[in-house]
Amino acid sequence: MSAQAPRTPRWRQRLAALGSWWPGQRAALAEGAGAELPVRLMPRDWARPRAPAVRANGIDQPLLWVVVALLAWGLVMVYSASIALPDNPRFASYSPYHFVLRHALALVIGAVAGVIAFQVPMERWQAWSTPLFLLAIALLVVVLVPFIGKGVNGARRWIPLGIMNFQPSELAKLAVLLYAAGYMVRRMEVKEKFFRAVWPMALAVGLVGVLLLAEPDMGAFMVIAVIAMGILFLGGVNARMFFLIALVVAAAFAMVVLTNEWRRERIFAYLDPWSEQHALGKGYQLTHALIALGRGEWWGVGLGASVEKLHWLPEAHTDFLLAVIGEEFGFAGVLTLIALFMWLTRRIMQIGRQAVALDQVFAGLAAQGVGLWIGFQAFINIGVNLGALPTKGLTLPFMSYGGSAILMNLVAIALVLRVDWENKALMHGGRA
Repeated sequence: MSAQAPRTPRWRQRLAALGSWWPGQRAALAEGAGAELPVRLMPRDWARPRAPAVRANGIDQPLLWVVVALLAWGLVMVYSASIALPDNPRFASYSPYHFVLRHALALVIGAVAGVIAFQVPMERWQAWSTPLFLLAIALLVVVLVPFIGKGVNGARRWIPLGIMNFQPSELAKLAVLLYAAGYMVRRMEVKEKFFRAVWPMALAVGLVGVLLLAEPDMGAFMVIAVIAMGILFLGGVNARMFFLIALVVAAAFAMVVLTNEWRRERIFAYLDPWSEQHALGKGYQLTHALIALGRGEWWGVGLGASVEKLHWLPEAHTDFLLAVIGEEFGFAGVLTLIALFMWLTRRIMQIGRQAVALDQVFAGLAAQGVGLWIGFQAFINIGVNLGALPTKGLTLPFMSYGGSAILMNLVAIALVLRVDWENKALMHGGRA
């Protein structure tokens, strides 16, 4: 009798039938049903896994779209708030589209600058932090020169550049942010010692403050002080020392206000804006902002139907844009805007904490500094428009008219997106 060929086990037959569905297995199966189990059951080689490449578009999409929504809403509101300005003799030579076109130009320039900033690794930003800080100091000095700096309403804050007026204080916010983050990384070993850790940074911020108060621009100085203090705290400075610094800074701002009659009058006007003494003086803007918000009620009077923007509310397209939003979109619009800024600030802080957890301390502190900047400035602007805080010349981030502010806001957001991109690259096993 001839010997029978050994029968192939049933599990091998089923596995062979299953493997025949994938290309590249037929050659292995042709060797016989009793062949060894192939290593490549699929086109991917599972024996040698490779780290997945980070996609070029692997950025935080919700964060990006919230910023785009704020920019688009701001563009519409700048047009709505400024369309009647040519009726004012001061702007008689302007067209109804003058401010919205310049604002749109600032958005384009800011978007291009943001794309360029996104391409720069955070290591490079860390290396540039000190030179950028020195550049900001130099520009803050240059803007005070009478024949270079441009003065408006008694303040000298702008350097004319032809297509737009550049405000060095906006660059100073970003420069101090990066400098403080780099400083904390360099001084990490002495962060528990007050004089060695805090005093040099206090001198740097103090120098910026002196130059800003000379313009004067106390609002920008407040934002810069909060950014620097916040980064020091997040960087691990002793909590008791931090609260001591906070008390000293608060006392310094109180002295600045009390020793300046003009600022002191603004505080008194804020406390009682409806009095006969203040309603047509220092409290004029605040009273008309409150009237606009009151007219909006729950759902607003409708887009473009604001009355206060018709030469009643000064600077409606800049510092008091929120009042026009409240009048045209009502309480629902203001609440939506507050929710967007709260979500945006929270998300930026989360990205910063994630970077710190990945041992990217500079990137993490820089991102959290941007969160402090955007969140605090939005808080001040909204509080001023609602009458909860004294009147202060700070724009609403991403929305108010102002080329320099839009430009630097978009560069700051580009840095946050870069930090998020590098976080994802590290988590996927790649390089930042």
